[in-house]
Amino acid sequence: MKFVADFHIHSKYSRATSPQMEVKTLAEYAKLKGIALLGTGDFTHHLWLEELKDGLKDSGNGFFEYSGVNFILTAEISCIYSKAGKVRKIHNVIFAPSFSIVDKINAALSGYGNLSSDGRPIIGMDAKDLVEILFGISKEIVVVPGHIWTPWFSLFGSKSGFDAIEECFEEYSKDIFALETGLSSDPGMNWRCSKLDRFSLISNSDSHSPKKIGREANVFDAEMSYKKVMEALKTKDNKRFLSTIEFFPEEGKYHYDGHRNCNLRSSPSETKKNKNICPVCGKPITVGVMNRVDELADRPEGFVPENNIPYKRMIPLLEIIADSLGVGPASKAVDKEYKAIVPRLGTELEVLTEVREDELLKKAPQKIAKGILNVRNGKVNILPGFDGEYGKIEIIKGEDDGEKQLDLF
Repeated sequence: MKFVADFHIHSKYSRATSPQMEVKTLAEYAKLKGIALLGTGDFTHHLWLEELKDGLKDSGNGFFEYSGVNFILTAEISCIYSKAGKVRKIHNVIFAPSFSIVDKINAALSGYGNLSSDGRPIIGMDAKDLVEILFGISKEIVVVPGHIWTPWFSLFGSKSGFDAIEECFEEYSKDIFALETGLSSDPGMNWRCSKLDRFSLISNSDSHSPKKIGREANVFDAEMSYKKVMEALKTKDNKRFLSTIEFFPEEGKYHYDGHRNCNLRSSPSETKKNKNICPVCGKPITVGVMNRVDELADRPEGFVPENNIPYKRMIPLLEIIADSLGVGPASKAVDKEYKAIVPRLGTELEVLTEVREDELLKKAPQKIAKGILNVRNGKVNILPGFDGEYGKIEIIKGEDDGEKQLDLF
């Protein structure tokens, strides 16, 4: 069975999230997007867990169902601690196959932090110790380091991370089999690091609002069950784990280096020239994902390993419509066009990646159809994101502007 999964989202109980991040609305948008399997996020929060238990039906296969959409129990934990003389801030996404196991996780972690303070709680525990506790509860629990290159809160982050997975998880490194690449990197960037070859590289939206679920996702052709999906990831089986759908990493909030307070965006080469110091204020610059990947890479740009899991880059349909209309993505005009196009042509992911060109041009407004086709063909300019600021996208409109396009495919 072929399907699309987005494992990492947050509920309305997480900081800076939409009040619409609740089961009913998530299921509605999952159908619009074409997401068949959606992470619940935030199962450590008691109020959200109560809603999940009340609203979801156990499918008997490690997944849960609401209105035709499958859910998998997930949560993100922020570990903040000191190790090897440095403060570490590591985010991990936890997967569990049952509410009974979730209850045991929450009971075990409640003594290390206030699980009710946020949907993504902070606990004062070494990430290695977290994994030891979780695997002691159940071997079915899966731990995936989250958005692994983000500067401030990740496994390889320039501000608080490590240079190798073994430094973080020590003897439990062998039990980690998947990594989340995050919005500011894609698999191609990660392929430059040979030490990551054994891992399945997954991509998720990390969404804080229903409209943004599926902006990154994973495509499977597997039995719809917890055991089989996790098995596909553990074995990195490219017959079952088919591909990932990617944000343009340049659009991510930490792709380039920079200093938001000084409105400074800096390429890795400029940062090196300035010795990692902001030329405006003289303080250390925030080293972004592109620079950090380059620092740890042992392969050139463009290297493609054998038996890789392929990927497609895309821009969310709401952003394409907004760019075509010359308005903001949150405008009513954009929402109206979105809800007219999607039912007429298929799910959002089908519209972006599969619907034939002739059908797009016939059934969608011309400007929007051409915007979708331009994105497919790489006719995109992006001013890279930096230090918490999203990148700015321009979809090239002219037919003869090929020389301007950013070669991102």
